[in-house]
Amino acid sequence: MTTTVAPTLDGLGPLRYTRARAEDFPPVAKAYTTLSQIARESGLFARAPWFYGLVGVAIAVGLAATTAGSILLGDSWFQLLMAAAYALLFTQIAFLTHEAAHRQILSSGPANDRLARILAASIGMSYAWWDSKHTRHHANPNRVGKDPDIEIDTISFIEEDAVKARGFLRFLTQRQGWLFFPLLTLEGLNLHRHSIAYLLQRGPVKGRWIELPIIVARFVIILVPVFMFLPLGMAFAFIGVQLAVFGVYMGASFAPNHKGMPVIAHDAKLDFFSKQVRTSRNIRGGWWATSLMGGLNYQVEHHLFPSMARPNLSKVRLLVREHCEKLGVPYTETSLLRSYAIVIEYLNRVGLAARDPFECPITATYRKA
Repeated sequence: MTTTVAPTLDGLGPLRYTRARAEDFPPVAKAYTTLSQIARESGLFARAPWFYGLVGVAIAVGLAATTAGSILLGDSWFQLLMAAAYALLFTQIAFLTHEAAHRQILSSGPANDRLARILAASIGMSYAWWDSKHTRHHANPNRVGKDPDIEIDTISFIEEDAVKARGFLRFLTQRQGWLFFPLLTLEGLNLHRHSIAYLLQRGPVKGRWIELPIIVARFVIILVPVFMFLPLGMAFAFIGVQLAVFGVYMGASFAPNHKGMPVIAHDAKLDFFSKQVRTSRNIRGGWWATSLMGGLNYQVEHHLFPSMARPNLSKVRLLVREHCEKLGVPYTETSLLRSYAIVIEYLNRVGLAARDPFECPITATYRKA
């Protein structure tokens, strides 16, 4: 049986580990139609051009200030602070890419696609690769065999994958909860690798010849000055810090959203409202959490209304909670730190499946001693 975390409403109650079944999800399809109508009549689907304009200006100013600081510092180990600053700004660009891909920023779909493609390539990611997997994730969050975000990629998110681990991967899987955040230091490199591999694959790739030149130019613009003006060791440290902070920030922003929430059997028949709400987790914190996580803290609302602009998610949250209370659909919201604890505990429990079923726990204990 697949083990999953199903926290109580505030995320502080006892954790249950069960597979979500079709009968666990009541037929509340009409609730979504009603909720959408109320949100539309309240003007919550309106664009927020001034908000995204200010965010874009803030990021541009941040990039300019960081570049100026890096030039002024010269040959100094304080350059590593600049590397971390670049990573934070790149992640903020990734948030805008995500929102443009969901048609949240500009008025037309093609315009949003073009913006998302350029923004993604500017941080070394392929929009074509990311969009193909993210679309499938939104259609079937946490559904076995359909959500690419719970497919094995070093980390096992379901027991069926954990039990197949062999060799060094088995060692990692057994401890994957505790190793999750350390492993995120490699996630930035992993995102670049997947993106380039996708663009270089045989067969048609939409936007390949737009993305590849931008990605190549991006790496040239970053790598050439770093290795030209900094000592070799410092240059490698600069790139290492930038990639590590980028990976951790990206992973720490996306992981709380669904990891440790109910996993849905591949053949379950579920209504849209219940499927999206029960598999998503919100993060408390208001404006600071929204700024830090690019609106991903309102994951429930984002999955219900993916094209809704970031400033409106906090407003529709009240409507969603009200509907969930009336319908008896669990609405999960917790603190950021508690969400990390849940993710770690969940991954550790899944990782137990990688243990040798014939190994005696007492013998293993003495062997370690």
